[in-house]
Amino acid sequence: MQKIVNVFFLTAALTIASCGGGKNEAGSLADKKAEVEKLKKEQLSLAEKIKNLETDIAKLDTAAVKEDVAKLVGTTPVTTQNFVHSIDLQGRVDAENISYISPRLGGGQVKALYVKKGDYVKKGQLLVKLDDAVMKQQVAAAKQNTETLKTQLTFANDIYNRRSNLWKQGIGSEIELISAKTNAETLQKQIAGAEENIKTLQEQMNAYNIYSDVEGVADEVNVRVGELFTGFSGTLPQIKIVNTSSLKVLVDVPENYSGKVKQGSLIVVSLPDIDKVFNTSVSVSGKTIDPNNRSFRIEAKLPADGAVRPNQIAMVKIQDYAAPNAIAIPVNTVGTDEKGKYVYVAVTEGGKVIARKKMITIGELYNQVVEVKTGLTAGEQLVTEGYQNIYDGQLLKTDLKK
Repeated sequence: MQKIVNVFFLTAALTIASCGGGKNEAGSLADKKAEVEKLKKEQLSLAEKIKNLETDIAKLDTAAVKEDVAKLVGTTPVTTQNFVHSIDLQGRVDAENISYISPRLGGGQVKALYVKKGDYVKKGQLLVKLDDAVMKQQVAAAKQNTETLKTQLTFANDIYNRRSNLWKQGIGSEIELISAKTNAETLQKQIAGAEENIKTLQEQMNAYNIYSDVEGVADEVNVRVGELFTGFSGTLPQIKIVNTSSLKVLVDVPENYSGKVKQGSLIVVSLPDIDKVFNTSVSVSGKTIDPNNRSFRIEAKLPADGAVRPNQIAMVKIQDYAAPNAIAIPVNTVGTDEKGKYVYVAVTEGGKVIARKKMITIGELYNQVVEVKTGLTAGEQLVTEGYQNIYDGQLLKTDLKK
């Protein structure tokens, strides 16, 4: 066999030498390059023929089929399993209930602050008190005006009662009676309007007390006594309340998976920073594609957990394919030739263990494991170690019982 190889390389060397004998020989550079490419192809073809001849010789050489020259390999029995294919993406944790606290009437100067970052806040709890001195003055003035009107109404009612009694005795004029009655009724209406104005002013004054709309934790408190509180300082919230009892994971999914990922798809969420894993499903699947990153957003609810925080990195596996009772094997055991995909199995024939090449049809690939659609059956012994240098019919050494 070594002689065949030597003859091949000698022939190739002589051929190349004869084609490029000197710098002054005729022929353009392009012709020389084309000739070299042709010789390389011939070299590859000859190498393949030599390899095939060596394989045939090994099969025919009875001396080679001895136990002491058998190929040592490792085998694994083929079994069925639930094969799952997932899309691996990165997302982030978000809270369902996040409240950005802001005043109802345009803000004001902070006179008292009743919360600090990290505090637990109840719904309806007073957080900030703004300067309401001017509003207090307006309320006081409105109340004083109302009291004045009430005094005038008392006097007007007394005048009307007197005019009414005199009119019943035939004393006085009807115009005087009507005028006294109208004056009393007008004052009564003014008092009603003044009292409504007081209620409005008091409601406005109450707006200077800022309460929490939700229950949660004060995640951000970016305001101090004496500063102007409007809800936001630039683009940053001055007070943010986060309720971590209701969390979700947000993931941007590439648009080429739009036909595979939908509401109800199973998801495994891994939070590596706190070493936690959650099994959940897609609760919301976006219906539009973001033109900037060509993706659509999905949401999946997470159970309440004190260790989980909004904006944590989440590693997400979205299941897009599942095959129960499938045959799956390591992808590195699969070879490829002109006929397609194949593997080697160890079989017992004539009391000896030999290798048999089996053509297979593969399906999905995930985590270095490939699904085998056809070609293998459960119970066969798949060659998983030493498969690189064996051929169909080669004698094997394994722990397989003969």
